[in-house]
Amino acid sequence: MGEEIIISIIKLLIFFFAMFTAAAYTTLAERKIMSYMQLRKGPNRAGPWGFLQPLADGIKFIFKEEIVPAHTDSKMFILGPILVIAVSLMPWVALPFGDTITLFGREIYMQLADINTGALFMISISSLGVYGIILGGWASNNKFSLLGSVRSAAQMISYELPLGLSLAAIFILSGSLGTRDIVLSQIASPWQWNIFVQPVGFIIFFTSILAETNRTPFDLAECDSELLAGYHTEYGGFKFSLFLFGEYINIITASAFMAVLYLGGWSIPFVNLHDLGLSPNVIGVISIIVVLAKTCFFVFLFIWVRWTLPRFRYDQLMDLGWKVLLPLSIVNLMITAAAVLFTK
Repeated sequence: MGEEIIISIIKLLIFFFAMFTAAAYTTLAERKIMSYMQLRKGPNRAGPWGFLQPLADGIKFIFKEEIVPAHTDSKMFILGPILVIAVSLMPWVALPFGDTITLFGREIYMQLADINTGALFMISISSLGVYGIILGGWASNNKFSLLGSVRSAAQMISYELPLGLSLAAIFILSGSLGTRDIVLSQIASPWQWNIFVQPVGFIIFFTSILAETNRTPFDLAECDSELLAGYHTEYGGFKFSLFLFGEYINIITASAFMAVLYLGGWSIPFVNLHDLGLSPNVIGVISIIVVLAKTCFFVFLFIWVRWTLPRFRYDQLMDLGWKVLLPLSIVNLMITAAAVLFTK
């Protein structure tokens, strides 16, 4: 029992370091990709090729003066970004980021906790992130902040339904709510990856997750042209950086979730690592690299969409969620359930 606690603590510490580092360098990746799409160079002063820019930004945020405007509810104002960053990290508890490794005679899962309802846990926890946004917008006592937070809440409600229904189709196909079981159900062949089995579900899920993370073309909660940065108008310094980190951690989490749900997790097309005679630890390391590569692909997709598509109008956002994605997800779920029922 003591060894399991120690292993869990070590995995947790590695996870925190990896996630904050990944979020920091995702900001650099976005700025670099955006600049090349716009025929610019992007950050290139702090270190070679701008590699130390996230470190410079982090130091700047930490040492900026912390201001709590007098007209705000100070306790709730501070609690908002803390809640956002906490909720953005929690879904990783159930997300497998590799196969297994063997240390000191013990088989260790590359997962913080193997929860038998892991996928349901992840989607349930991630939906709580909007409470931090609502809290921050309301506590700011600013009409633009409040409008941004209300928009975010309405957006979450509108897109949570089709997102959940697209996930239900995955649960029916895999026969499990566990993230690890979903990966194992796809591992035999790349044609069993859910992106091929559930192409409509994937489109619904990806569109909904863009809205869930408040990313362009669904960034109506913070659009500068209307709401002056929306729910974080009054925020600056370290508190603003928590909102920023929360957004990028959500992007990484959503990307890893899609890699697990739709791209077979750590499976490699037409290659069974266990048949190559490799040691369990080598297989474990390769599996982590594979999940990381698939996650990076989806992170790139998030960035590409942001700097390619224009922002929707708010009525278009609502129409897409309620009139297109919701009926489509219901039809997709019914067809999937019927196919599983009649092929047994």
